[in-house]
Amino acid sequence: MKKIIVVGSGGREHAIAWRLAQSPSVEEIVCVPGNGGTCNEKKCSNVPLDEAKGLPGNPYVEIAKKHSCDFAVIGPEDPLAEGLADEFWKAGIPCVGPKKAAAQLEASKDLAKAFMKKYNVAAPASETFTEKDAALEYVKKHGAPIVLKADGLAAGKGVVVAKTLDEAVAAVSDIMESGRVGDAGKKLVVEDYLAGIEMSVLAAVSVTPDGAKEGKAAIRPFLPARDHKRLNDGAKGPNTGGMGAVCPLSDVTPAIMEQFDKNILQPTLKGLVAEGYDYRGFIFFGVMITKDGPKLLEYNVRLGDPETQAVLPLMDFDFAAMCQAIVDGSLKDFEMKWKNQFAVAPVAVSGGYPGSYKKGFEISIDKELIEKNGAKVFVAGAIGERRHEHEDFGQASLFTSGGRVLAVCALAPTFDEAWKKAYAAMQGVKFDGIFYREDIGLPGAAVSD
Repeated sequence: MKKIIVVGSGGREHAIAWRLAQSPSVEEIVCVPGNGGTCNEKKCSNVPLDEAKGLPGNPYVEIAKKHSCDFAVIGPEDPLAEGLADEFWKAGIPCVGPKKAAAQLEASKDLAKAFMKKYNVAAPASETFTEKDAALEYVKKHGAPIVLKADGLAAGKGVVVAKTLDEAVAAVSDIMESGRVGDAGKKLVVEDYLAGIEMSVLAAVSVTPDGAKEGKAAIRPFLPARDHKRLNDGAKGPNTGGMGAVCPLSDVTPAIMEQFDKNILQPTLKGLVAEGYDYRGFIFFGVMITKDGPKLLEYNVRLGDPETQAVLPLMDFDFAAMCQAIVDGSLKDFEMKWKNQFAVAPVAVSGGYPGSYKKGFEISIDKELIEKNGAKVFVAGAIGERRHEHEDFGQASLFTSGGRVLAVCALAPTFDEAWKKAYAAMQGVKFDGIFYREDIGLPGAAVSD
């Protein structure tokens, strides 16, 4: 594993590339297209997708071939759902990321719900509708609160937690008729509302039809984490792609994790094997911890964002070696060790996010303040260039290009210390319109919806 191509341009991909680069087995990482953070990481370089223009095959595969990449890691869900992992394997390039058939567990919420029911995965009851009138009839009969989900990928914009019947009725029309989420809204999944607090469990997966027969199939969970979706302190305001994450969770007991393993993780592994999926990659379990135990809300077929930025820094093992174990079928026996610390990673966003916002503001980063607090900046919606070899983004030019701009992650032996360090470090980040929550990880910062 000398050269790796990392597909994607977000904060998750910056964290993946940074963690891979720490492995002595990795010489170079090609980030396609990457961002203003990946271009200034050691061993990393950004390559635009345009570099494959005019070449006959899949552009990511063509770039991997051109740069003599030995291995691929796919970050986002869209290319996975479209079958990019299949293309890498066809080209003889081992790939971390499920093949297309398995990736539908995220691309189709209806398929995921059917999978959960078939294999007795603990989850809220749900029904799927293709006709608006039938969905409205069900919603009116059921009442609120209730959860409505567009079936397909909708970039985080296809889920509505309706607290009143009027909100639910409006959401049915919005998802199925307005065209706001495109084809993703042709089917609507209506799900029982669950009260509780959310938990994210990221995990490595190594399942192939042959491996299952040989007893090699495995899902290895990481430490539990928590995303904070609401824009404002106290879990108020609109839903976002994530305003920050913490890991591990003091309120998640060993008993809860045992229930998660028995009622969610093991049935999922059984189902992946039974369906004959080729799933070599990562899985995200979006879980609600209820009074009746943990219930699965959704699968994502990749690492979560921004949870990745809080979880990967706590790894006390070679991430690249684990990726190799995923593809070669030895994950079951791979030794995972974790730092005995807490990670807090608040996210800085553009003013106006998740609505409309302006781009192109220069970002100032006080490198000394970041280092003083032992923090790491993970870039998401920002572009930049490497001005000098080995220069990092604390010195290079960086400009906002998205809604979620960056995360600042700090580690410490206690949560309180990690929290103070992360927010002290965040004071060193400046750009016009910067906004971030000031309560990530604190009591009351995350709620059930």
